[in-house]
Amino acid sequence: MSRSEQPSRRSVLAAVVAAAAAGSAGPAAAAEALSDTADPMRAPARPVDNRAWTTYAEWRGGTSRGARAVAGARPGVVIGAPAGITQYTDPHTGRTAAWEYGTWTGPLHTLAVPATEVIASWNAHTPAGTWIQVELKATYSDGTDSPWYVMGRWASGDQDIRRTSVDGQGDGKSAVWTDTLAIDAPDTGLRLASYRLRLTLHRTPDTKVTPTVRRLGAMGSDVPDRFTVPASASGLAAELVVPRYSQEIHVGQYPEYDNGGEAWCSPTSSQMIIEYWGGRLTPEQVAWVDPSYADPQVCHAARFTYDHQYAGCGNWPFNAAYAATFEGLQGVVTRLGSLTDLETLIAAGIPVITSQSFLKEELTGAGYGTSGHLMTVIGFTPDGDVIAHDPAAPGDEAVRRVYKRREWENIWLRTKRYNASGKVVSGSGGVCYLYFPAHLTPGRRAALAAVGVR
Repeated sequence: MSRSEQPSRRSVLAAVVAAAAAGSAGPAAAAEALSDTADPMRAPARPVDNRAWTTYAEWRGGTSRGARAVAGARPGVVIGAPAGITQYTDPHTGRTAAWEYGTWTGPLHTLAVPATEVIASWNAHTPAGTWIQVELKATYSDGTDSPWYVMGRWASGDQDIRRTSVDGQGDGKSAVWTDTLAIDAPDTGLRLASYRLRLTLHRTPDTKVTPTVRRLGAMGSDVPDRFTVPASASGLAAELVVPRYSQEIHVGQYPEYDNGGEAWCSPTSSQMIIEYWGGRLTPEQVAWVDPSYADPQVCHAARFTYDHQYAGCGNWPFNAAYAATFEGLQGVVTRLGSLTDLETLIAAGIPVITSQSFLKEELTGAGYGTSGHLMTVIGFTPDGDVIAHDPAAPGDEAVRRVYKRREWENIWLRTKRYNASGKVVSGSGGVCYLYFPAHLTPGRRAALAAVGVR
């Protein structure tokens, strides 16, 4: 299971969208289960705003200092003629080094949903000798501005810097909690009305190597808190063929990464979906893992999603960014509104990694309780119950579980719950990771658009 979620990872609830067509398929055949002529513009408004920059025109539309947009099959932004040299002291190693840098600042984005929370996510290629910093500056509904908040310092490797979130950021109106910018007192009515994103790309001086950022975006959301959510009607019977990996077989392995496998639900889930889409690690990439350990790719995922400040592998954007290091994949963090949304994605062949917390008695058949845990939803039974790959299983073969629809829907989507001590604490409110191909079929594109992602 995962580390306890930060208390200000407040939850929100997205609106229900139309049920997907029924069917059962693997990743290729299920792609067209939704009509290619579906009109995402007809979907009802939802209390989640997703915005992403991915096209050459969008990258050109930002303001660059020492960075430039590049075209191609997957456009992005890279270092051009560097804007200068900066010093960075890594708080986790104490090492100070000089880095050439360039910046890209996005245009002001007005949130369609004035938000209590914003979560950024990004997809980037960071070869050795490079890394990126992602920042966000918000404008509040009272017309004032936040400072520039660091939402992550990230590299796919861990030799140049230690990837890290940044604690202690706040201005009395909002604060950053690991991976989430949250309003301090939502009951006052204050909201995040708009934001800008800023990238700083770094490289070793006097080299030509550069990071490439191919996707940058954020999800803003705001829904009133609730202990229960409306039940959805089942509309799909389907199951995707997804690899099965248990985190529990890694207990005690590499405890420097959040106490070993016991806390590796997030990277274990990520690795299952990466491999579903065809992502594979080479023997050279996992050569550092003890050869006596099974499923070395799970150890690798834990190491390369690890947030050295949070001291865990459950940083949501870091997992999405890890997935996107595999050729041809994208990853985003968002919120969904119901199991109907999940059915829409499953029908298009897109499995979903979900975040939930619950007492042992709240989820029949789980056999445990958790303050925060990631699972992979891969399908639905004919009765509408949830088929999940639960990495908390004792072994790979036991990973596939069937959970009661109503129980599972409520523990995932609620925003408030009671913990084992009877204290009111937060729920994830429908948080999920979506990993999908960079080049989409029309059916998959329509399914993602139906849940607010492009």
